[in-house]
Amino acid sequence: MNVRSLTGRHELLDTARTELTNGHGVLLHGPAGIGKSVLVAAVVASSAAQVRPPGTVLHCSPAEEDARLPFAGLVDLFARVPESCLTALAAEPQAALRAALLRGETPDGDRDRLAIRVAVLDVLRALAATGPVLLVLDGLQWLDAPTAEVLAFAVRRVEGLDVQVIAAERVAEGEQPERPHCCPPGTVELPVPPLTDDEVTQLLPTDLPPAVLRAVQDTAAGNPWYARELGRAAPSDGAAVGLGRTLPVPRRLRTLLLEQVRTLPESVRRTLLVASAAARPTLTLLRAAGLPDPAADLAQAERVGVATADAEGTVRFRHPLIRAAVYADAPEHDRREAHALLARPVAEPVEQARHLALAQPYEDEATARTLMYAAEYARRDGAPDAAFELAGLAALRTPGDRPVERADRLLAAAEYACDAGQLEEAGQAAETVLAGSGSARQRVRARLVLLRNAGQALKGAHALIEEGLRDADGDPEAEAWLHHWAAVRGLLCGELEDAAGHARRAARQAALVGDTETRIGALATLARVRSLGGEPVAADVALEEALALAGGAGAGPESWGLIRMRAILALDSDKVTEARERVTELLAEIGEFAGVEEVMATLVALTRIQVRAGHCREALDTAARCARAVAETGVQAAPALYAAALAATAGGTAEEARRLAEQAVRASEADGDRLFLLRALAVLGQAELLAGDPRGAAAAVEALQRVKELGAAMSAADPPLLHWYSDLAEALVVLGETDAAGAVIDEARKRVSVDAPGSVLAALERAEGLREAGLGRAKEGAVRLRAAVERLRELPLPVDLVRTLIALGAVERRARHRNAARTALGEAWETATRIGAVPLAARAGDELARLEAGDRDGEGRPELTPTEARVAELVGGGATNREVAAELFISVKTVEGTLSRVYRKVGVRSRTALAHAMAVAVIASGAATVSVGDDDQQQLTTPAVTISQPGRVRTSRTLDNRR
Repeated sequence: MNVRSLTGRHELLDTARTELTNGHGVLLHGPAGIGKSVLVAAVVASSAAQVRPPGTVLHCSPAEEDARLPFAGLVDLFARVPESCLTALAAEPQAALRAALLRGETPDGDRDRLAIRVAVLDVLRALAATGPVLLVLDGLQWLDAPTAEVLAFAVRRVEGLDVQVIAAERVAEGEQPERPHCCPPGTVELPVPPLTDDEVTQLLPTDLPPAVLRAVQDTAAGNPWYARELGRAAPSDGAAVGLGRTLPVPRRLRTLLLEQVRTLPESVRRTLLVASAAARPTLTLLRAAGLPDPAADLAQAERVGVATADAEGTVRFRHPLIRAAVYADAPEHDRREAHALLARPVAEPVEQARHLALAQPYEDEATARTLMYAAEYARRDGAPDAAFELAGLAALRTPGDRPVERADRLLAAAEYACDAGQLEEAGQAAETVLAGSGSARQRVRARLVLLRNAGQALKGAHALIEEGLRDADGDPEAEAWLHHWAAVRGLLCGELEDAAGHARRAARQAALVGDTETRIGALATLARVRSLGGEPVAADVALEEALALAGGAGAGPESWGLIRMRAILALDSDKVTEARERVTELLAEIGEFAGVEEVMATLVALTRIQVRAGHCREALDTAARCARAVAETGVQAAPALYAAALAATAGGTAEEARRLAEQAVRASEADGDRLFLLRALAVLGQAELLAGDPRGAAAAVEALQRVKELGAAMSAADPPLLHWYSDLAEALVVLGETDAAGAVIDEARKRVSVDAPGSVLAALERAEGLREAGLGRAKEGAVRLRAAVERLRELPLPVDLVRTLIALGAVERRARHRNAARTALGEAWETATRIGAVPLAARAGDELARLEAGDRDGEGRPELTPTEARVAELVGGGATNREVAAELFISVKTVEGTLSRVYRKVGVRSRTALAHAMAVAVIASGAATVSVGDDDQQQLTTPAVTISQPGRVRTSRTLDNRR
């Protein structure tokens, strides 16, 4: 069975298998093309694979023309029944059955019909006596009536027999099957639902342009067969859909769907065409368009299952593809006439303009102006996709002797396409203007569209900006636009001083010409640059100036980015409640009116805030919403991936967080976006740290060391970066690299300002406490960790608090301060569970389990740290210090220091004695277990080692198969 053909159906397939195993029958039902036959075939294949020896499968798949042929289904079912089963029947049933199978005279009369039923039942009993019997009835709707009657008689009497039925019946959307009586009593009826858009995408060619993909998804409406047929005929050029051009419907689909429509009277076909051309067809609209009796026409259409008018007079086609097929099947002249009829009564400006343009497919300035007015209306109404289509049509309808107006309209279409996330269409329109316009200002505007289209990938846009500045020379407003984009590029690429210079120049140029919008944007970018550089006062000054220009928060689209910036600055200052309120209100305000970039940026900000606030479940939902918004554009955006990874570290799993963070890192690197590369690497480091073992710590150090280097290259010093320094120090401590951890902490301390947020100080205290414990000074470490805990209790940062409590509990546990450890870890587990911080709850639970294990053993000596345990295991296995260092990604010097501590704790003086002690530990805990991963490489379990008595150790083994 082709795996691709079962896309989106695996859960339903499992249900069908289970129900068939537990009962006598399963009846799958749904509309044509929904995938019933594929599921039936998969169930049959799996049943055959599970039964040994294989049983008997009797199969029939009738076609529509078979429904008129008596016993056609029975002939198919009995094609594989051995002749010996028929000859074993009594004379009268045998004769009747042979007649039904066209192997004798035609059965006649009630007695013969009864004899056929008895014969079929007896054959099923005989087959079931030798093994399981599976009746496959694929297409009950076309099963001839005599066969259906025979089956209904037989299946009511299979109780106690090893006879099962898997059937499929075509029914209209939302309807129930009409022939369940052909299946045994208790048969489970399973509707086959439409596929999701994502599942439909998996069935289609991978190179479809986003606009074409969306059109196929909308038209197929989850029907896999329709989707494949549309995908095969779909154009490879995104411009072939939209701007009045519709998705092609293949001829064989039109023939199948419209077979009965073509038999309807001409007036009915005309009504259906006009309805298919209308955006929201109603009986009132159709009557106003001049159709004499649309209600009567639709009554005829309803009888053949094509379309209907509901109680409110709304016209609904049975499926979107039927509507598309009706429109596609009509001659071009008839389509234009339908739009002309609709243009008169439609009052809504957008739809009226669209009909006018499609009714008059020629250049006309009056039509073009009407379309542009409608496009601007649609944009104000929060429908940028409609605005793009109308502006694009306006450009097409603009007379050739008006090239400036045509280019202006095409640029407006490109800007609306950007708002709608239709990046390919926006790029095509902008490139057309850039290549053909003689106006320097229009070429600048085209480049602005291309810059906006690039999203986060502005690293390679330097030449585009420089070329634009040459065109803009002498035009201060255009210069302001481009300097602002240069500032944004510098921010994303980590060139903070250049970014600040361009932002200041953009603000000055914009002020000269009264371009308040660009001036506000430039000041907001300057505020972000200053914030990232660790200058909160300068950032606040720029932000306040921008807000004053915008008329204060809540003044409209000009203030959206400023509100978001103010919220992020509040978040960085630990004012989480204020940040959440601002962004939540902003998200509600922008609602339907913002473009994709605005929505994505706001959702990313909200995810960050929710994670810090401990709203872990909500963060997962917000990140998923962000991913959906971006997915509609067909582009994989690094900010959305970062948000998903961050949410996973808080409320998902370490493995999921790691996977998403790695994707975010790759996407940021591909874009040249150093700002989000910093964040993605930091989340990757946090995900690796969640495991709490040396292997994860080594990977965390690798990621976080890059964060440190990037931050230094960018001269960044904002609060998030200092948090990440603390994570790096913690990872180094886990590896036993306490000197390196100390150096990182010292560097971070030098960067801390006098007004540093409490969370930054607490993070550094946590790192310092862990380092003290790593140096064997557990008491000093616990003091620092308790100070961090008390500091965090005054802040609304439960995730930070849980992390610190876990660290405190682990240090206290290793020092055998059991009550203190239990108190800290218990609070950590309860808090993490309450806020939905799943990975941290698991960490706290693991530490509590180790604590309880220690209580049962009653030992009084310190436990080896994870790194000490791993070093002991490798050395005990015969590895040299250099080999250990290579395995654990640490220095040879660190291995030597760690080994010295291990010798003291275990009570041995040599590698040989340590090897003996490790062997005793393994024997005491049972044979070492080995797992084979997907890459067929064996991985030995890593023991967590605790001291038993001098010269002896005890181990509790945990499988290390995270990779």
